Amino acid sequence: MMTPMTSRPDRRSFLYSGLAAVGLAALPLPAFALSDASAKSLVTKIVSEINKVIASGKSERAMINDFEQIFIRYADVSIIARSTLGADSRRATNTQMRSFTQVFQGYVARKYGKRFREFIGGRIEVKSVRRTKSWHEVISTAYLQGSSPFEVRFLVSDRSGKVLFFDMVIEGVSLRLSERTEIGAMLDARQGDINALIRDLKKAG
Repeated sequence: MMTPMTSRPDRRSFLYSGLAAVGLAALPLPAFALSDASAKSLVTKIVSEINKVIASGKSERAMINDFEQIFIRYADVSIIARSTLGADSRRATNTQMRSFTQVFQGYVARKYGKRFREFIGGRIEVKSVRRTKSWHEVISTAYLQGSSPFEVRFLVSDRSGKVLFFDMVIEGVSLRLSERTEIGAMLDARQGDINALIRDLKKAG
């Protein structure tokens, strides 16, 4: 599948692109019912919908809102948020986890949605699917203006009962781990205060 997108970011810029945001969760439990076709179909839908947002000509705010809906639709947001908070999620109350999950999805949408315009004019081609013991890897190649083609692996599972993204690996770099590191640093800067993290995350991104 080919998906038109835009501009001249390098590989590092792509790592922090709008597409990146969709894959940030904890390693899933084994996915026995998931088929190669279902995993590939999910990636095709996500790439297609993000491309539509990029090409829409909407304002940045409207694009970010659209992106948040894509994130909610195709990612297991609660698992992603818990994984990103890491070990601190075990001491969070149920109320704190609900609040963190809600503000985290908005943070992700703002942080990565702002990068959409950089990708107008490029494309991603879905190449193949590889089944592992616990998930499926949908292997694709990204073609961006001013950059050599590079591999993007979409990790897909049906842990939650639906086929969803849980990570993206771009040239060996896991977005799940990258975002966990960043959120962890934010929490450390607040002396481990989860409520302070939630409050400030509403404005971050």
